[in-house]
Amino acid sequence: MPRRAPRPLHRQILYGMAAGAVIGLAVNAIWGPTEPIQTFVRTISQPAGRVFLRLIFMVVIPLIFSALVLGVAELGDLGRLGRIGLKTLAFTLALSSISVMVGVGLVNLARPGVGFSEAERATLMEVLGKSAADIKKPPPKEGLQILLDLIPENPLKAMVDAFDKGEMLAVMVFSLFIGIAITLCDARRMAPLLDVLRSIYDVVMKVIALAMKLAPYGVAILVFNVTALFGIGILQTFGWYVGTVIAGLALHQFGVYSLVLKLMVRCSPLAFFSRIREIMVTAFSTSSSNATLPTSMRVTEQELGVPREIGGFVLTVGSTANQNGTALYEGVTVLFLAQLFGVELSLGSQITVVLMSILAGVGTAGVPGGSLPMVGALAVSIGVPWEALGIILGVDRLLDMCRTVLNVTGDVVAAAYVARSEGHKLKA
Repeated sequence: MPRRAPRPLHRQILYGMAAGAVIGLAVNAIWGPTEPIQTFVRTISQPAGRVFLRLIFMVVIPLIFSALVLGVAELGDLGRLGRIGLKTLAFTLALSSISVMVGVGLVNLARPGVGFSEAERATLMEVLGKSAADIKKPPPKEGLQILLDLIPENPLKAMVDAFDKGEMLAVMVFSLFIGIAITLCDARRMAPLLDVLRSIYDVVMKVIALAMKLAPYGVAILVFNVTALFGIGILQTFGWYVGTVIAGLALHQFGVYSLVLKLMVRCSPLAFFSRIREIMVTAFSTSSSNATLPTSMRVTEQELGVPREIGGFVLTVGSTANQNGTALYEGVTVLFLAQLFGVELSLGSQITVVLMSILAGVGTAGVPGGSLPMVGALAVSIGVPWEALGIILGVDRLLDMCRTVLNVTGDVVAAAYVARSEGHKLKA
């Protein structure tokens, strides 16, 4: 009897998500977020779920360093590197700008924060606002300090602080300079170093492939944690807000990206989304652009035919810099909180929020919840109290999963666009 072929990984992850959601909702409906349930999630299921993410995060830094250095070095020509870098930057800024404008337009149309009474607002702050104390406030930066922080004084320290203090861009800048320096050195003398970096890249990808075998179980536990604690009641309270964010993300994902694929990449959007479904499922389940990066690099090369040197450069930079979904989410959330707290924003103030959301999206860490400190900084700048950030924590995990899909899809679209513009023929 022929042996049945194993189910594709993305389908296993979907089954894990469904199982975790059903069990979590059942637990919430029967027992609610009682102290024993909270203790179980905090001490057992939450650490167990993070085992899967930790296995991936522990090799993200060597992956980013080796992939970016190899991507730059294998491009060879610095002129070509500059051309690809400018295309990636222009694409990122253009698509991020469109995404924020889509979100701001929808939030002004739906007005999800209007209608809460003073009593309801006070209750929300009392019950949910306490959670904001767990979110680290980003340190204020002025003038050229923002640019200066992109150049790490100690690259090893920047790697250590990449996730906790948002130093990932500094790690990327260091990797870019190493890659550029390699292209300027004698090719024969650099060959052994490049072989070592290729070996590191292969080993890291193998570690991640082993970790991904745990993905269906890890995802089931992660989804269980959210649904067991919050259930669906939190969605009823913030239904308009959640709906506005998801509508904006869906419009950008299947509307804007489809137009870009059709007009600029010249490929079928339906075929494109079908080929990258494993990337989208992985992004949704992990809520992390960085954790999805290995899958993005493998699928983009194998399924779309994007050359490794282009994919390695664009996808690695994009995992932190090209955050379309995060930029849209930040714009909608800041305006939602402004409406909730009765802060009237003029057209000029809203344009300022748009610009700040675009820039904040570029600097947001590609890890679960990485955008919350930036949302807090934007909200405070328009007169919303920092504690208000705790109000959205209950639904942030769901929205984090959704916006990460848009983030990584934007990275892949950018890689396909750059490869096509450089004369490479993508797979039919």
